[in-house]
Amino acid sequence: MRSSTRQTFKLLPELFGDGRMAEIFSAEHTVLAWLRTEAALARAQAKAGVIGHEDARAIEAACVPGSIDLPRLWSEAVNVGYPILPLVRMISAALPDGPNGRVHYGATTQDIMDTGLALQMGEALDHLAGLLGAFGDAVAGLVAGHAGTVVAARTHAQQAVPTTFGAKLAVLLAEAARQRERTAAAARQVRVVSLFGAGGTSAAMGERASEVREGLAGLLGLRTTEVPWHVARDGVAEFGVTCASLAATAARFAREVVDLSRTEVGEVREAGGHHRGASSTMPQKANPIGCEAVIGMSGTAGALSSGLFRAMEAGHERAAGEWQVEWYVVPLLAELAAGALATAADVAAGLRVFPETMRANLDAEGGLIMAEAYMMRLAPALGRERAHDLVYRAAHEARAHGRALAEALRDVAGPEELRSLGVLPIPPESYTGDAEAICAAALDAWRGDT
Repeated sequence: MRSSTRQTFKLLPELFGDGRMAEIFSAEHTVLAWLRTEAALARAQAKAGVIGHEDARAIEAACVPGSIDLPRLWSEAVNVGYPILPLVRMISAALPDGPNGRVHYGATTQDIMDTGLALQMGEALDHLAGLLGAFGDAVAGLVAGHAGTVVAARTHAQQAVPTTFGAKLAVLLAEAARQRERTAAAARQVRVVSLFGAGGTSAAMGERASEVREGLAGLLGLRTTEVPWHVARDGVAEFGVTCASLAATAARFAREVVDLSRTEVGEVREAGGHHRGASSTMPQKANPIGCEAVIGMSGTAGALSSGLFRAMEAGHERAAGEWQVEWYVVPLLAELAAGALATAADVAAGLRVFPETMRANLDAEGGLIMAEAYMMRLAPALGRERAHDLVYRAAHEARAHGRALAEALRDVAGPEELRSLGVLPIPPESYTGDAEAICAAALDAWRGDT
């Protein structure tokens, strides 16, 4: 068997991926996380009296990228099945007799790889938190700027009642605030050390095992634990689900923009630019390419995350194939989530909003969007059911004959009912309820004012 350094070309992250996240899960950064773990292990063992301080200093000096031949590491890892044995041999080869026999002392492969992964997942979630912050800030700007911009609320893809564009996005902003809490919680959860040896009992480390584990965690900025997690992969699954969920929040915004930028709706549009979203054959096109990328990345992340539940099925004290699912899925999930958030933030920051079109669309069906408002004006005198039936008849008449709802109501209503209706038509601006208060509450929650 032999290793190949060729990488499959992935168009989506190539075009819309995030450079920082790609760096966190790069081969070099992954190996560096393992080296950091081996170096910190030696220091923690020296402090606990398991190995000598001079040996620990020598090991730490050898745990550097210059000691590792990456092509050879991957080639030998194919034969072993895992990369830590050849990594340890390369570290040892850079040491004189004595300390070369103290590298990786009492640890097992998965201890090093899982602790390295904990470092990477923590970094990744910190970066995702920053990207989420930029996205939320851009959405907050839209909420604040359009708290009073009246637009049609749509249910089942059809006009329902008036709302404001700010209130529409306030719901998304509140979701982003909740995602910020989830991301912080996940970051705390995944930052946990792994150091329990071959079968999870720490037998090879001896009576100082707990002390060494605590020392290793402290040196790396991780939490310690007294229970092994070699086959308990819920924390990794939580990381993956957090990534997929963040991407989905970005996609919900992107889907809204796509739908509102349809030719027949035309209420918003992505930022323009020469040939941005252009078609190779239709010169008029300006496709919502940023949103399309976000939706694509989210859809892929959601599908990939399911693999981590399969990885949670690992049995006994070491997985037999389930662990390898994570090797492929975790980096991709992180990269997709980062790309989705970063792209969505760019779209939100440059979004073009057309209030005049929003207002015009409210009259698209001759004022039918105000049917509930008319019903509720009639309800105190007639009762809700009778008022509903009256407006229903008027709406049917208006739609059947292309008339305005207010005009149809005058025809089907009796004198008492007309008195209850009062002045017609009712303007959409007067029927947005708590829309502006909703905007204020969402902004407060995002800014941390509540």
